Amino acid sequence: MPGISPDIISHRLSVNLAVRPVRQKRRAYDPERYEAMRAEVDRLSSIGFIREVDYPTWLANVVMVRKPRKGWRMCVDYTNLNRACFPLPRIDQLVDATAGHALLSFMDAYSGYNQIFMHPEDQAHTSFITDRGLYCYKVMPFGLKNAGATY
Repeated sequence: MPGISPDIISHRLSVNLAVRPVRQKRRAYDPERYEAMRAEVDRLSSIGFIREVDYPTWLANVVMVRKPRKGWRMCVDYTNLNRACFPLPRIDQLVDATAGHALLSFMDAYSGYNQIFMHPEDQAHTSFITDRGLYCYKVMPFGLKNAGATY
């Protein structure tokens, strides 16, 4: 959402601090998958969705999944991070929390998740590893347990 300050809306993770952070070791792939991974990282970096990170506490692997027609889709394995996140609130609590608010948001459903910023303190939790280095999302990625509640 261009022009919208992250102070108005940003996605926060409810990570249980009692859970020890997990740093997954980098998986090895064949050259075709590495090339697709590099292309996707370059694309995400050029549009400002990801940034490099130096010393993340949480680190996830990239999983390359073949698309039904042609090419590869890059997914991030947030299994460990999702286990450490608190569950979603009940739907009646969500409805009650939105009652009385005057702001209504219309978002593009095609890349709706990527229109919401990650809270700066939680960006490093979304770190992932590639053969080129470590990156984290500046916007809300797919695959996070509580992302649907913010969206």
